[in-house]
Amino acid sequence: MSSQSTLSKKSAVTDPDQSPRPRPRMTVPKFMARKGGEPLVCLTAYTAHVANLLDKRCDLLLVGDSLGMVIHGMPNTLGVTLEHMIMHGQGVMRGAEKSLVVVDMPFGSFEESPEIAFRNAARVVKETGCAAVKLEGGAEMAATIRHLTRRGIPVMAHIGLMPQSLNTMGGFKVAGRDERDWQTIIQDAREVEKAGAFSVVVEGVTEPLAEKITDAIAIPTIGIGASVKCDGQILVFEDMVGLFPRVPTFVKRYGNMQEMIEGAADTYAEEVKARRFPGDDHVYTLNRTDG
Repeated sequence: MSSQSTLSKKSAVTDPDQSPRPRPRMTVPKFMARKGGEPLVCLTAYTAHVANLLDKRCDLLLVGDSLGMVIHGMPNTLGVTLEHMIMHGQGVMRGAEKSLVVVDMPFGSFEESPEIAFRNAARVVKETGCAAVKLEGGAEMAATIRHLTRRGIPVMAHIGLMPQSLNTMGGFKVAGRDERDWQTIIQDAREVEKAGAFSVVVEGVTEPLAEKITDAIAIPTIGIGASVKCDGQILVFEDMVGLFPRVPTFVKRYGNMQEMIEGAADTYAEEVKARRFPGDDHVYTLNRTDG
């Protein structure tokens, strides 16, 4: 069976009469209802195949602008375009049928005005079929979040360490090490909730602050470098499986695909040079006729 046909045959629940029916997809209301309950499992995905592998294990798949770094080799996320996000979002939607799929709004696509943000977010939703978009920013983005949500586009917010603001923040810096900064970040969480965000990613904050943010709002907090005090967790898939060389402190590697890929490529190269591949099992033979 080809890889294409394998991907199309996703697992399905089967009725007694053997007619397949699709598994129910996570929705925004279901996601919100998990506040304070079983922790929400979230990962990034950028391709159809990876999305298909992660789908039954995750509540949410984020097509993150981190793809600029881990897929396209950019030094940061600032060079990612709307076209990048749409292309990868389309791929993830082809591979996922259970998870809530959220697509990042890239730098420069939403900051200028709520109207421009809506125009770009609507394009993302229409062209990918995703359920929601994510955008970085706290209180300063409340008006934009309100504009989008009132017009039918669910929004996941993102506060704390915000990679798109690395130039103004002076790099990737943990937020909330100084308790004097806590109220501003907590207020960011309250403002995005009030504006209509269904969830908020809390990145790179201290554990006590993460707990206070989670207790302060009625929407789920999804932590990345923010401790188990959040309502769920998210990691960049490539970080988690060892496919990206630079690993942040908060990342736990659950596998080492870099070593596996390098080992497989080394063996392949050796066999090609020694003319051991392709062998008899990997070549086509002529049709034989009798007589």
